[in-house]
Amino acid sequence: MNSHPAEQSPLGKSTAYVSHYSPQLLFPIARDAKWQELGLRGDSLPFVGEDIWNCCELSWLESGGKPRVMAAEFRFAASSPAIIESKSFKLYLNSFNQSRFDSVEAVQQVLQQDLSAACGAPVQVLLQDLHGLREAGLAELQGKSLDDLDVQVDQYHYNPALLALVEPAVRVEQTWVTDLFKSNCPVTGQPDWASLQISYAGPQLDEKALLRYLLSFREHADFHEQCVERIFCDLRGILGDDCRLLVSARYLRRGGLDINPWRSCGMPAPGNLRLARQ
Repeated sequence: MNSHPAEQSPLGKSTAYVSHYSPQLLFPIARDAKWQELGLRGDSLPFVGEDIWNCCELSWLESGGKPRVMAAEFRFAASSPAIIESKSFKLYLNSFNQSRFDSVEAVQQVLQQDLSAACGAPVQVLLQDLHGLREAGLAELQGKSLDDLDVQVDQYHYNPALLALVEPAVRVEQTWVTDLFKSNCPVTGQPDWASLQISYAGPQLDEKALLRYLLSFREHADFHEQCVERIFCDLRGILGDDCRLLVSARYLRRGGLDINPWRSCGMPAPGNLRLARQ
């Protein structure tokens, strides 16, 4: 059995804490293997999108030795050759804790340089003070909730055959949200919780079938980005290539980081909202 690429990373292992700047801690994982599994090619992806990472535990020392604390937003293009394994990302950010930098701009430049080099494409970095974070407040995903549907569920392993269209075929434009989504880390087996927003224009999806399908990820092991791409590809497969579609996930924070991938064809990009559970 082939091992997962992340098994060579710090994930799931006891790791020494490094508090001085160490970019070598970053562990990239190529996207190509999962793209091939989904029948995708990096040079002709059927979607655009981003992986938005939010960090609430970024700190460093100013030139005079006084600590500085800020929040950070990182935007990785969905087409970048690699993702960053999350524990290595956290360890890398921790390495700033006892490192001195002359300015906020210097920290931002170093983050952009290191992350772009690791994932193989430009990364956008936005640093925000905690006052700005508080001012932004909490938001709520817009759309009709799937969570109150009265459904019987008995499949918790990924099953795209659960998806179905409403007959007779009617074209609609709808947005669905759910807070019930769960998948598992492919290395540690730990649960990953998320809220999803699915917007589409195309033949009408059976809403109960859609919920059962999403709940079938409950024992599925994949990284956040790969779950979202799998959902996108399955929905596009049943809706047709001419559909417009957005799949956006807001995962709960772990280790000071939350990861929020979105993939779209023909739909506008979602905002970087902070939900109540985040």
